Amino acid sequence: MKLIVLNLPRNFNEQSLALLFKDIGNIKSCTLILNEDTGKSKGFGFVEMALAHEGELTIKKLHGSTVNEKRIRVKQVE
Repeated sequence: MKLIVLNLPRNFNEQSLALLFKDIGNIKSCTLILNEDTGKSKGFGFVEMALAHEGELTIKKLHGSTVNEKRIRVKQVE
């Protein structure tokens, strides 16, 4: 299941993003969207979980949670 993660801290990197999700399930891919000019995070990224039920559990656990004082949103990509 592919997920979009919104409102991430700007100092995040792909490793930080993967760490949020790895305790919940197996990650197939993890991509943080970066500003081409600065190389810094744009504040969102995509994570693909190996199994659908892991994606659903991830949404339940992480949507609305706080990461570095920012309330993140996790949604399924349709």
